[in-house]
Amino acid sequence: MTQPPESSTAPPGPAPAVPAPPAPPAPPLRPTVPTPAGASPQPRRTAFAEGADRLRAAAVTEPGRLRIIGAVLALLVVAFGSVTAWQMTDRAAAADDVLTSSQPLSSDAADIYRSLADANTAAASGYLAGRQEKPEMRKRYEDDIRTAAAKLVTAAASSDPGSESARTIERLSELLPEYKGLVETARANNRQGYPVGAAYLRAANEQMQREMLPKAERLYQRENQRLRSDYADAKEFPWAAIGLGVVALGALAWAQHRNYRRTNRVLNHGLVTASAASVVVLLWLVVGHVVARSGLNDSYDHGVRSLDVLHDARIASLTARSDENLALIRRGADTRKLNGRTTDVYASGYDDQIGKLGAALTAAAGLADDSAGRKPVADAGSYMKAWKDRHGVAQGLSDKGEYQQARDKVIGVGKDPTSVCFDSVDGALKTALRHEQAEFRQAAGDGRDALTGLPVGAAVLAVLGAAGAVTGIGRRLSEYR
Repeated sequence: MTQPPESSTAPPGPAPAVPAPPAPPAPPLRPTVPTPAGASPQPRRTAFAEGADRLRAAAVTEPGRLRIIGAVLALLVVAFGSVTAWQMTDRAAAADDVLTSSQPLSSDAADIYRSLADANTAAASGYLAGRQEKPEMRKRYEDDIRTAAAKLVTAAASSDPGSESARTIERLSELLPEYKGLVETARANNRQGYPVGAAYLRAANEQMQREMLPKAERLYQRENQRLRSDYADAKEFPWAAIGLGVVALGALAWAQHRNYRRTNRVLNHGLVTASAASVVVLLWLVVGHVVARSGLNDSYDHGVRSLDVLHDARIASLTARSDENLALIRRGADTRKLNGRTTDVYASGYDDQIGKLGAALTAAAGLADDSAGRKPVADAGSYMKAWKDRHGVAQGLSDKGEYQQARDKVIGVGKDPTSVCFDSVDGALKTALRHEQAEFRQAAGDGRDALTGLPVGAAVLAVLGAAGAVTGIGRRLSEYR
């Protein structure tokens, strides 16, 4: 079998290699830092930090700056209005407490003291008169007891449970029936001619002078302190609100000036609205508080201070009358050493209280700011002088042993008794107290009314101002769209 001839042509070789495109360089390997054993991994960035980064990025562009400025202006105006509303709400509430709560409670406490002192005086006068006791004298004593009881109930309802005032009121409420029982026992014995009645009356007087009146005085002082605290709260100057108002107005003025420099536009309606609202709130705040403060100061200087002095004068008058009666009832049985001399306790007590009455009337005359206030005080001074003269006559009769004549000179049987002078002094002081109470209500009411509407008005105007600031900045932002 014949083999096919071999071809002389060489078989084709492999195709020439085409160079491949170069591979992209591999990213450099970041060296791995081994975490030390026990160490915690690095914390992730907080949302606050990321927000700060975005804020810094926005601040480099004008639209971003405008948004920040608008937010700050709105925040300042709202903060100004909120703080104004908060502070003036507190001051309006304190001014209302002065007028409707603390001062009336202070007057009630003074009435409790006065009613107790007057009841003690009426009890002594009735005992001294004996069977000649007039119905109106007995009625005065009973009215004083009822008034004291009613005022104690009112004060108890207004005091904080468990407070010192509440405990004082509770103790006075317990002592009042005990005192009344001693007085009734003294009257019953006196009507039957038993001298032991004087001992019961003395016990009643000591309970009143040593326990009941000091407690009533402390209650009055605490209520006066509460009144002064309310005055201080109402008159405190709103520095925080005023400071924020000045800052807000300064920021608004700066924003408008900046807007003018970049756009050459004199006014931006939104920013002008915000500025006007802030100016109104600031002026309302300052003027309203100054007027309220002036009214409250006037109510204190020509109301509360006068009332305090007149209360002191009336209490001194009542105590002097009680001592005058008891000096005759006890007939020198109670003595004390005074400047090396033995003196009757109640006779020297009368002299002390008349001195206090004169000093209080002098102070009240200096505080009275009109003729309606000065006249009853001057009348009380004239009646006091006549009282001292007549008391001197009665004391002279008593010193000479003429007890019946001295008693008639004191209780009103005969010519020019001291009882008429005492009643006249007390009536004049009542008139002066009514006048000063009206003066207080008028001035304190004016002070409170000056703050009416300010908290709500400040809040509404603050919202309006914030809206104006945002609208004004929004107008500028629209120019970049």
